[in-house]
Amino acid sequence: MSTSASHSLWKTSTAAFPVDGQLLMLLPRAGASLRNPDVRSPMFRSDPDGYYLEMRVEADTTDSSEVAITRRVPLDNLTEEAWYQLQDVYAQLNLAGSGSLEKGLSQGLTQVDDRRIQRLLNGVMTFLNPRQVAILLHLYALAAQQGQQPTLTLQSNDLLEKLGYTRTKDGGFASKLRSQLHRDLVALHRTELMFSHAPRKGVANPKIKIQNILKIHDWEVGGKAKKFDIFHAADYTYELADSYTIELQFFDGISRSNDYLLFPHSFNITQRLGNTTKNDYKTRLLVYLASRMKWDNPQDGQYMIISKQYLFKNLDLLGSNSSRNNQIFWRTIEELKQEQYLLGAQELPGKRKINSIQFQINPEMLRCS
Repeated sequence: MSTSASHSLWKTSTAAFPVDGQLLMLLPRAGASLRNPDVRSPMFRSDPDGYYLEMRVEADTTDSSEVAITRRVPLDNLTEEAWYQLQDVYAQLNLAGSGSLEKGLSQGLTQVDDRRIQRLLNGVMTFLNPRQVAILLHLYALAAQQGQQPTLTLQSNDLLEKLGYTRTKDGGFASKLRSQLHRDLVALHRTELMFSHAPRKGVANPKIKIQNILKIHDWEVGGKAKKFDIFHAADYTYELADSYTIELQFFDGISRSNDYLLFPHSFNITQRLGNTTKNDYKTRLLVYLASRMKWDNPQDGQYMIISKQYLFKNLDLLGSNSSRNNQIFWRTIEELKQEQYLLGAQELPGKRKINSIQFQINPEMLRCS
C-alpha cells in the first residue's frame, strides 16, 4: 500500500472500517440462497485428498459479477463405512423430489437422526446468510479497532449484545443463541470457497483458489485456555467459548493492494426480533450494492445502474408474487435511505420489459479505496 493510501485509511479509520475488495466481490455469490436458480443441489465428493460436502453456484454469463463459486466442507477423519452411511442419509432427504430445494431442506433434515449430519448439511446450504455476513463485517470493524491487523480477539458476549439479543436473568444469554453464534463462527471457519483467483473477465487462464473466510486459531473458556473441541461443539452440543482469536483470511486488499471498501462504524448488526435471517433484505441489498461498487466502479463515485432481475435474484425475491416482491424491494430501499446509505433510487425502463434501478450511493457512508 502506498504511503498516501495508508494515510487515507488511517485518517478515516475512526469513522469507517475497510473490508477487503475481493471478499466483497465474492460475498453475494458465495452466500447465494437455496432458491437462487444458479445454485446446484449439494453433493458429496471424494478425491485422493479426502471427502467433501460441496455446493456449487454456477456462473451467469450475462453479467460479469455473477461468477462461479463452490462452497465446500472437508469431511476430515471419515472412514469408508461412514462415507457410505453419509451418502445413504443424504439419499433419504430426496431434495430433488421435494418440489423445491428449500422445502426439501426443512422437511428432509427432520428425518436425519445424526445431529452432526443435520448441522453440516444445514451449514453448507445456508452459508453466509445475512446474520453471518453481519458478524463478518463486525469482525472487520473489530480488526480496524484493534490495530488494522488480520488477527483479532472477539468477546462472545460483546458480539451477542451487538446482535441485539436480550440477556437472561443471570446476565448471560440463552443456550440457543450461544450455540447459534458458535455454529456461525465455525461455519465461517471450516467452509472453503473455490473460485477463480482473478474473477474479472479477460484474465487469461485464471487459477482456481481455495480459501476460507476466516480461521479460528484459539479460544478461552472461563478466562483461560481450556480443552474445547470447536467442531464437536458445533456439531453436537450448545457450547460457546467466552472469546476467540480469529484471523481474517481475506485481508490482502487492505494490507497490500489498496483494494477495499469503507463501511461506517455505525453499521448496525442488530437482529430483528421475531424475524428469520433469510428475511433480512436490508443486509442483503447493502452487501450486494457494496459488491457492485467493486465490480462496476460507480459513475461520478455515486451512481450505479443495476438490472432489477439481478437485484431480485440476489435479494432472494424469487417468488411468483411480483407485487409482494416489489413492496419488499422498495421498502428495503427506503430503509437504506433512512440510514443514509442511499441518497436516492429510481426505476428505469429497459428492453424486453426488464427494467433497471439507478442508485445514488452516499459516499459518506460507502466508498471505495
